[in-house]
Amino acid sequence: MPSDTGHRLFIQRQRLATARIGADPDAPAQRALQPGQARLAIEHFALTANNITYAAFGEAMKYWQFFPAPEPGEGCLPVWGFATVVESWAEGVDVGRRVWGYFPAGSHLVVTPGRVNAGGFTDAAPHRAELAAVYNHCAWCDADPGWQPALEGLQAVLRPLFITSFLIDDFLAEANCFGATQVLLSSASSKTAYATAFCLAQRRGQPGAPRVLGLTSPGKLDFTRSLGCYDAVLPYDTLATLDPATPTVYVDFAGNAALRRAVHEHFAGTLAYSASIGGTHWDALAAAGTSASLPGPRPTLFFAPAQVKKRTAPPPEGWGREGLERRVAQAWSAFTAAATAGEPWVQISQREGAEAVLAAYTEVLNGQSDARLGLMLTLA
Repeated sequence: MPSDTGHRLFIQRQRLATARIGADPDAPAQRALQPGQARLAIEHFALTANNITYAAFGEAMKYWQFFPAPEPGEGCLPVWGFATVVESWAEGVDVGRRVWGYFPAGSHLVVTPGRVNAGGFTDAAPHRAELAAVYNHCAWCDADPGWQPALEGLQAVLRPLFITSFLIDDFLAEANCFGATQVLLSSASSKTAYATAFCLAQRRGQPGAPRVLGLTSPGKLDFTRSLGCYDAVLPYDTLATLDPATPTVYVDFAGNAALRRAVHEHFAGTLAYSASIGGTHWDALAAAGTSASLPGPRPTLFFAPAQVKKRTAPPPEGWGREGLERRVAQAWSAFTAAATAGEPWVQISQREGAEAVLAAYTEVLNGQSDARLGLMLTLA
């Protein structure tokens, strides 16, 4: 359990490689609770390339606004993890109850619970009112049928990004893949990419199902091919071997400006859609305005909460919240079965302490982490 002083990871918003560990502003020694608030002790959280995307798109997508940093120019990295209520002045939020949610990479979080119900609560803090609702919900672990204590690492590492992957697949299926016959994914060894490839691959054999191709670095080829999600996996420098006449959708998890241009130029005239998902190659992100000069369709940023909003609408326009949750649960069950069969796709690595968290952040930021590892961190 975190101490009363606690710690948090702070990142320079304009220089992501510059990070430090400082006192957690929501720790008991730093902040007293007000009526209606509760304090969560963050026990452990996942760190993946998905979190680097949060930082890379922190300004454009308002990710830095979820957990404001006390110092100008710094940001608190959003992560997914598990916490316990350690202090509460909020009705219906009992001390000792465990929650799953979207937290800062730190030891504590003060929340203002609203809409408390059997499933959890919403953080109704004023600064979060205009932010995407999907990130503001904390779920009671004991009320979540998908929660298994022994698999918390797998849930924290894979479940948030799997939901994004499910929504990408749903978006493409709804659009009939924009008429393309293949989907090309960059950063194919990243967990969000291969979860998307898994969802796309479940459509094999159906009319109009596209081939699923992955691009990755040479050192990650064997791992990515071993997953069985892709019809083919190629190193980045062999992009030119693909048939430029094949109608293609590009799903960009890397965010690498040079790679994006190469894809657009190679499939000039046949690129049906270009989706921007992440920024695993954060140091090579496209500058504002550069996409306008690309041949073919302009890259469009995929915002998962928008697809959630669409699908949670009542029928016939959507599936309703229960309908979406049921479909995600079914897909998640199939994914975890595949990911844990035989040699696991993800091996959970538990790390604890300020130095370990800083080292892990640098490792993931620089793309040096083992593709098969899932990092679970504790910052007491």
